[in-house]
Amino acid sequence: MSIGLIALLDDVAAIAKMAAASLDDVAAQAAKAGAKAAGVVIDDAAVTPRYLVGFAAARELPIVWRIARGSLKNKVLILTPIALALSAFAPWAINPLLMLGGLYLCYEGAEKIYEVIAPHKAHAHEQKLGAPEDPQALEDQRVASAVKTDFILSAEIMAITLSVVPEANFWMQAAILIGVGVAITAGVYGAVAVIVKADDVGLALAKNESAPGVARAFGRGLVASMPVFLKGLAILGTAAMLWVGGGIVAHGLEVYGVTAPAHLIHDIAVAAARLIPAASGAVEWLVTAVGSGLFGLLLGAALIPVVGYALAPLVRRFTKARAAPAH
Repeated sequence: MSIGLIALLDDVAAIAKMAAASLDDVAAQAAKAGAKAAGVVIDDAAVTPRYLVGFAAARELPIVWRIARGSLKNKVLILTPIALALSAFAPWAINPLLMLGGLYLCYEGAEKIYEVIAPHKAHAHEQKLGAPEDPQALEDQRVASAVKTDFILSAEIMAITLSVVPEANFWMQAAILIGVGVAITAGVYGAVAVIVKADDVGLALAKNESAPGVARAFGRGLVASMPVFLKGLAILGTAAMLWVGGGIVAHGLEVYGVTAPAHLIHDIAVAAARLIPAASGAVEWLVTAVGSGLFGLLLGAALIPVVGYALAPLVRRFTKARAAPAH
């Protein structure tokens, strides 16, 4: 009996080790996927605070929570099953969809730069809609818009995640997709919550007469620096979109035998790294990111007239057709 018990305990220990190793593998793969999706994550964090402009301070955190719940639903309940189905039944579709998302990121990044250089009416249709007079209706509209934007970014995050673990089994893929979805949602919207409340905290410190002078000065500096920080975050988000989008398309083209863009970026990065041996790894990464970003910018710039003169009229026509009353 004692020998059987010892054998059972050995089996339990072996199973526990296997489970721990699996959990470690899931965590490692999830971290790897999250790192590859970093550019999209930064843009997500940069975009969200815009949806909170015009609301009372008391409503900021509840709105962030509503958007975060919508984002989590997008990733876990909608996109994870779709990603798993694609992996099981149409793995050939993953790369084209990933490239399509990369092109979208390139277009959005280039469009933002174009808007700064030559302000235009790219989003005039949004302005014509106006804002509801009812605060609750305005909040609902903003939340719905934020969740729709998040869906596109989340789809790209989940596609990137799936591309990192194409050979994993079904349960491993599911665990990694859900893990990445939960972790990124918590990280992004936790950061957004801190960002949108930072100026309120700074203002409270600055106005607190009983606080030490250093604390009050810190509060004033926090309030003054937040607009600059948000602008910098937006610039970083745009750069990240171009870097990630360009890299995705370049590597996707390699799958179809078009290796020139990826090889050119790689060769330039390796050559630059050799010039500074002491920081070769950092230099190679930086030059690769810049090269991918420039490639993404070229792609996005080429897509602007395509979207403006070909796709946008089709979308407007379709929208009018759906809005027209039935006879």
